[in-house]
Amino acid sequence: MKKILNSNKQQGTFIVKVEHCQNNSWQGKVTWADENKTQRFRSMLELIKLMDEAVNQNQNMDEMGADHFVS
Repeated sequence: MKKILNSNKQQGTFIVKVEHCQNNSWQGKVTWADENKTQRFRSMLELIKLMDEAVNQNQNMDEMGADHFVS
């Protein structure tokens, strides 16, 4: 596990604002501080997916078809 983490030097700073807790999941907005971009999320799974895509976007800019975060 440590070897994988060391070879993937992906990181990012995110500000998460949970506005509601409905159906046992969080809803709110996440701001990618490095790029100053914000996106709303409807579940914890969607939040994790947005953050993962944002971090991977730096590494694979050409492979991303659309930018999920808006300025």
